[in-house]
Amino acid sequence: MKIFSSAKINLRLEVLKKRKDGYHEIRGIFQKINLADAIEISLTRGEGISLSCSDPELPQGEENLAFKAARLILSRTGRKAGVRITIEKNIPLAAGLGGGSSNAASVLIALNQMMKLHLPSELMMEMGKSLGADVPFFLFREKAAFVTGIGEKLEAMAIRPRLYLVLVNPGIPISTASAYQRLNRELTNRANNIITIPTEIEELTGLLPFLSNDFEEVIFPLYPEIKEIKERLVMEGAEGSLMSGSGSTVFGIFGNRKEALRAYQRLKSATHWKVFFTWSR
Repeated sequence: MKIFSSAKINLRLEVLKKRKDGYHEIRGIFQKINLADAIEISLTRGEGISLSCSDPELPQGEENLAFKAARLILSRTGRKAGVRITIEKNIPLAAGLGGGSSNAASVLIALNQMMKLHLPSELMMEMGKSLGADVPFFLFREKAAFVTGIGEKLEAMAIRPRLYLVLVNPGIPISTASAYQRLNRELTNRANNIITIPTEIEELTGLLPFLSNDFEEVIFPLYPEIKEIKERLVMEGAEGSLMSGSGSTVFGIFGNRKEALRAYQRLKSATHWKVFFTWSR
């Protein structure tokens, strides 16, 4: 089976407080986008899991989230099978786009179908949460969600305008765990300062006021180049720009495809950054 594993962007990301179990309470808006890895999964004779990837920097053994997902679903169902996973990587690594979490969710979905397990969505979500806080979003059927808890509480959002996006990645890998550690030094309990976010957004102008990412305040001073990218996207005509997740990818939202393509071509030809043109799913 071949499955496409979508990236996501965080249109809003508030970190409210650190919990006693070490996780952080968040509020945010997550949006799936058209940038995706291609994953081929097959069942083989015997037992065991093998994984290969087009990007040699990605772990290809037990540290890989897709590998962990395959091992988890086999252990939870008691099934004996061999699984071969091949990942064609298009989503940058450690870039705030959820590539690893998306890969894990895709493996869970594919094996549930291929092995005719008929696992209920509640169990799939539980397994996804045990793999990582972002995995449940990629198991969620909707394309956009209002996200709370540690990332596992999902409410469907209708973001009606197509978002044309230019993504810029400077190639700076940022550990999500270390970004949270730095944010903890600045963090106060923000739960009393939250604003109401609508579940339906009809126009791009209705979305722009909600763009926000708490991680920018700790990542920008450490990596001025990432802040420079955000400023450059605005100069190129983006109606809104934001770092996604804990970085280092920054996206610009454009009002139409033509403007986004023009900015994409200029940035791709004039900078050393990795630049992607894509859109919301």
